[in-house]
Amino acid sequence: LTLYITSKTKTTGILGMLQRAVLATCTLNQWALDFEGNFQRIEESIRIAKEKGARYRLGPELEISGYSCGDHFFEADTCNHSYDVLARLLKNKSWSDIICDVGLPVMHAGKLYNCRVLFLNGKILLIRPKMCLAITGNYREGRWFSPWSRHPHMDEFVLPSVLVEATGQKRVPIGTGVLVTEDTSIGTEICMELFTSNSPHIPMATQGVEIITNASGSHHKLSKLHTRCSLIHNATEKCGGVYMYSNLRGCDGERLYFDGASLVMLNGELLAIGSQFSLKEVEVVTCTVNLDDIRAFRAGNMLNRHELSSDIFHKIYVPFSVSTPCNLSPSLPIQAEYHTPLEEIGLGPACWCWDYLRRSRQRGFLLPLSGGIDSSSTAVIIASMCELVYEAFQAGDTRVQRDLRRVVTGDPSSNYFPADPKDICGNLLTTLYMATRNSSLDTEERARNLSSEIGSTFITVNIDSTVDSMVDTFKQVTQKEPKFSAHGGSKAENLALQNIQARSRMVHAYMFAQLSPWAAGKGGSYLVLGSANVDECLFGYLTKYDCSSADINPIGGINKLDLRGFILTKQEKYPSLKGVYEAPPTAELEPVTKEYTQTDEADMGLSYEELGDIGRERKIKCCGPVGVFSSLAPRWQDKYTPKETAEKIKHFFRAYSINRHKATVLTPSYHAENYSPDDNRFDLRPFLYNTEWELQFRLIDKIAVSLQPHYPKPTRPLPSILKSNSDARPAQSTTSHQNVFAKKVTPTHDPKVTSSQMDQSSSQVKFATDTLPTNTKIGRAHPL
Repeated sequence: LTLYITSKTKTTGILGMLQRAVLATCTLNQWALDFEGNFQRIEESIRIAKEKGARYRLGPELEISGYSCGDHFFEADTCNHSYDVLARLLKNKSWSDIICDVGLPVMHAGKLYNCRVLFLNGKILLIRPKMCLAITGNYREGRWFSPWSRHPHMDEFVLPSVLVEATGQKRVPIGTGVLVTEDTSIGTEICMELFTSNSPHIPMATQGVEIITNASGSHHKLSKLHTRCSLIHNATEKCGGVYMYSNLRGCDGERLYFDGASLVMLNGELLAIGSQFSLKEVEVVTCTVNLDDIRAFRAGNMLNRHELSSDIFHKIYVPFSVSTPCNLSPSLPIQAEYHTPLEEIGLGPACWCWDYLRRSRQRGFLLPLSGGIDSSSTAVIIASMCELVYEAFQAGDTRVQRDLRRVVTGDPSSNYFPADPKDICGNLLTTLYMATRNSSLDTEERARNLSSEIGSTFITVNIDSTVDSMVDTFKQVTQKEPKFSAHGGSKAENLALQNIQARSRMVHAYMFAQLSPWAAGKGGSYLVLGSANVDECLFGYLTKYDCSSADINPIGGINKLDLRGFILTKQEKYPSLKGVYEAPPTAELEPVTKEYTQTDEADMGLSYEELGDIGRERKIKCCGPVGVFSSLAPRWQDKYTPKETAEKIKHFFRAYSINRHKATVLTPSYHAENYSPDDNRFDLRPFLYNTEWELQFRLIDKIAVSLQPHYPKPTRPLPSILKSNSDARPAQSTTSHQNVFAKKVTPTHDPKVTSSQMDQSSSQVKFATDTLPTNTKIGRAHPL
């Protein structure tokens, strides 16, 4: 079956000699259900592509409706509004002689499909449904869409009346066809299809398709761009041809940040690539391609000399030439440049926060700043956001100028002009240090100094009166006064007193976020920022409804070791971070005594490095308790015996299962790690466990006993979390894992502590005395 579509375009003989094509791939910052805004951005991208001489324009996945519509895809309105926007695009007569490739949901034969619609001169050429849906990790496409399983069958789609009126057509082809123009052929992949083992570009290439396009909605994850580029490089190096890739950008209403970097590759070489982290809402990347380069590459590639694939793609003939009669030189190959993961931490979350701020129409952020690594990292990320905003403002980005003026003054047409990034930070970020009698002057000084260095507004408040009033209320009712362990209190008293402080901080944070703008004579309120890292969220090392409860959390998907590295790279710019980096993380919720100073790793009984190892095994490698132990026992043999590793793993899973309920109320966080415990979308698991794990733990013990004779005695080197700063602490014994925080450094105060602290009841986990710091508290995690 061959389908024919007519076109008004006429061609000339010179095209056959030049064989040069100008191609445009677009990055758009779309927003779920913002049909008017999405239309305007699509319209602008087509206009820019047309001005640059492009004859083919590719846009990102589901660009008309927005990608993250969720269950709104079930609503008929979402499809109908998408058809309305498509009709407006089709009616625009100024876009002649350019094939436009746009994405939207399409209802066909009672099923909803994630589709591409290719049109030219007001006529629809093809509707191409997605064959392989993204259904893992953050993606739930299979909940709303059906995969096109009828390949290679082509069907006819009956157009709704709004599209009949716009095109004059009644039926158009739907299916996995390819366009054959007068000078080349074009095939389509959609996002996930690139990542599958049987990607459509392979049979397309064997059938002579020269230009492969991919419309994508691919989110940022640390170092993911390199993987994406490698896949496209391998595809074009192996099969030859042009590969056009278009990606979304920004926060379109969810936890993900789409990181752009739309690109074009030819025969394994990169010709053009857009920015990965940017505040631009519309970015169009164009390049000029010599189509003869494709044919020469394939003719000289011995690996391509095999029989055609039986996977047939039907051809839709279009009397139109992608090439143009011009003297343009072909685009030359360029070298891809990648940000380091630590650079990405300062860029991706910053762009995500800007999108969230401007689209939520709030007046800024409020951050509980404790002087610890996590909250300091969050403050530096917002400072990075302010730098990006300032650069875009200075460069004349009218959208950024309008949005910043509206956020700062309430009037997008005001004459506000920032003096520098610190000026912006002073208007957008308020940092709040909430002290108690357990806080130190050093942590407050670090918080104050960092706030001054980045330019934020700084507030310090003592919340002892609030905490005391709550304790007094309890005393009046029960006639009993709870005490800290340091003062002779029980474990239950000690934990409750810590949680009262932690939860009071959340109440104070929201009060200041709502009333500070009013006190300053401004309207609106601030968004509260959380700062719990991914490892602590996984373990449950946070108090439910403390400062970890916020509006958004820029670092909730980033592990502690990466945050330490990020802080290390920023010390030259912000000198106060040196003290933050050197001090051991602590909650500062318990009184300090000569015998005991509270630290996070001691409370948890696991280092952050160990939590990262366990998290990756649990989520990325899909291992249960036995699988995690089997994998980590040989990797940790330099530190622990098999029996000690077994106790570590059992301790983690016991605490994890007790604390899992906390994941159900985690603050929406920027997704950056594939072992995120985000219960709402990414890590779907029960929150009520049998915390004894009887069979699993029994098997772990049995394996540990069998392994014990075959493992050497551990050498117990200094944990790598401290190696980068080992000169700041006394030398540690190579045969003992004694208190690694022995140096008297004032601990950093972290406000999110710890309903998962360990009791020391008779059922506690026993460790060899030389495996943990001497002040470690190990046992059953408290469910509060």
